[in-house]
Amino acid sequence: MTETDGPLHRLESWVCASQRLVDVLLIIGAQLLAHAVYPEPWSEQTTTITVIALLVFGFSAELSGLYRPWRTGTILRETKDAVLAWLAVPTVLFAFWFFTKTAAHYSRVASFAWFIFAPLLLCGVRIGIRSVLRVLRVQGRNVRRVAILGYTKDAERLAESFEAMPWLGLKLLGVYDDRSKDRLDVDNHPRCQVVGQSSDLIQDCHQGRIDAVYVALPLRAEERTAKVLAALADTTVTVYLVADLLYFSLLNAQWGQVGSVPIVSLHDSPFRGVVGWIKRIEDLVLGGFIVALTALPMICIALAIKIKTPGPIFFQQWRYGLCGKKIRILKFRTMTVCEDGPSVVQVKKDDVRVTTLGKFLRRTSLDEFPQFLQVLTGELSLVGPRPHAVAHNEKYREIIHGYMLRHIVKPGITGWAQVNGWRGETAELVKMEQRVRHDMEYIRNWNLLLDLKIILLTIFGSKKSQNAC
Repeated sequence: MTETDGPLHRLESWVCASQRLVDVLLIIGAQLLAHAVYPEPWSEQTTTITVIALLVFGFSAELSGLYRPWRTGTILRETKDAVLAWLAVPTVLFAFWFFTKTAAHYSRVASFAWFIFAPLLLCGVRIGIRSVLRVLRVQGRNVRRVAILGYTKDAERLAESFEAMPWLGLKLLGVYDDRSKDRLDVDNHPRCQVVGQSSDLIQDCHQGRIDAVYVALPLRAEERTAKVLAALADTTVTVYLVADLLYFSLLNAQWGQVGSVPIVSLHDSPFRGVVGWIKRIEDLVLGGFIVALTALPMICIALAIKIKTPGPIFFQQWRYGLCGKKIRILKFRTMTVCEDGPSVVQVKKDDVRVTTLGKFLRRTSLDEFPQFLQVLTGELSLVGPRPHAVAHNEKYREIIHGYMLRHIVKPGITGWAQVNGWRGETAELVKMEQRVRHDMEYIRNWNLLLDLKIILLTIFGSKKSQNAC
């Protein structure tokens, strides 16, 4: 037995099976808890819907891959999958009650409590188990012995990740490469020690010294990769192929399949399927609430503009929206001109074109209020990359790599760039590059909590008015 072996390591194969049993107990426990909160005897009908729930959840969980190994997956993704699997249960039960006309036989309060308690327990237990496993892995328990084939930049990144995240429980035994040291693509790296060649790797795998192999050979080494993979197929180690995609600018890259051909999307929107609906519900709920709060202030601002300055109340300008489609942005007019078209001069600090009232509106972002109406119509989102004038888009798309990728998601009223101070005039190229970089970070890392964080920072953040003009 090696130092990384142990009870948890040997029993890892049935952890997922035991999780299925735990989920069954949690769902039944949630039903008991609901009946305890709202006292009601357990009836035959209760047993019926509980059995239906277990069958539906089990099927939905298997379909979504909830019980796959989660060692390298995030807890956020696991809990999200658990919640999505559970959402199928109330959906099926509502349909069951509707078609059988038996809804009156069930307590609405107890059923609602059950629908809430179950996902809370399912997620809470998973978070607890993950926390315990993290502690054990940091202590050297439940560790998997891994090796990397190919001394490349990808190998360096992997080794750094293994060291930076000890809770993954992945102990790197070394890097294997057939090249001599003077032919390696990268300089010697302290975390990537070459311990042998591919033949040594195959031998160590046969002897049970390695649990998993990460193949980090470059794409051009297709023939060498194929030979090693064929040899590793005669072992029982888990093999991961590291996609050599560092050359590309990845944005929500995901694996997929067309027929029997595996593919990877390099640039994709995070708002697909259910996640897109969650984002839209967020916009409708929060956007509707904000419109209700700002309706009276908007009327007052409109009257003030009409009385104080000659010209229209609103400023409209063509900008690029989702997928590069042109949309008209609506704002309260803050300037003496309404520029649009092939040439648009950005507003500068102390710009003489900005009215006295306009300065106040721009500094406080009150001029953006009409755009909340466009959130309700679906043209904009509350949070997302800020849209730029068409003239500016055409300029920067030619000089900033990946600039138009901002438009694979719906533009927003506020965004990650704005709350980090990258708003206002972009006279220097680096300012626009920083804005685009932050927009890309938002798209890569989106989750509901990040949206709420950005909204709060927009209201209370110290950088919300930085660079405003």
